[in-house]
Amino acid sequence: MIQSNNAWQSYRKVAVQTASPGHLVLMLYDGAISFLERALTGFNCKDPAEFNQTISNNIIRAQNIIREMNTRLDMERGEDVAENLRKLYNYFNRRLQQANLKKNREPIEEVIKHVRVIRDAWAEMLSKGGANALAEAEKAQLQPA
Repeated sequence: MIQSNNAWQSYRKVAVQTASPGHLVLMLYDGAISFLERALTGFNCKDPAEFNQTISNNIIRAQNIIREMNTRLDMERGEDVAENLRKLYNYFNRRLQQANLKKNREPIEEVIKHVRVIRDAWAEMLSKGGANALAEAEKAQLQPA
C-alpha cells in the first residue's frame, strides 16, 4: 500500500510540474470539488467526532484552494474577468465558512454547483478555445508566485 501511495504522489507531482497554467487551474477546480464532495460524506457519519472532522477538514482544504486561486488573480491585467472571479471566490469562501460553522450541507452543495460550472467552462475553453482566449483567461487567473 505504501508503494502504491508513493507512486500516486510521484505521478501527481509530475502532473503538476508539467501542466500548463491553464491545466493547473483546472486541477485546482477539480481539487476543490473533490474536497467539497468529501465534506458532504461527513453528513453520513454517525460518530460526532468523525462527522465534524470530515466536514471541517475537507471544507478547509477546499477553502485553501479557493483562497490560493483568489490571491493569484492578476487584477491589473485580468480587469473585469479577474474582478468577477474575485467576487465569486470571496462569496464561495463566505458560504463555506457558514457551512462549516453551522454544519449545514446546503452552502456546500451550492458552492459545488457553481465551481462545477466555472470548471466546465474552463475545461471547454482549454479544449476548444483559441490560444488568444486561453492566454487572456490565464492572464486573469494566474500571476507568478
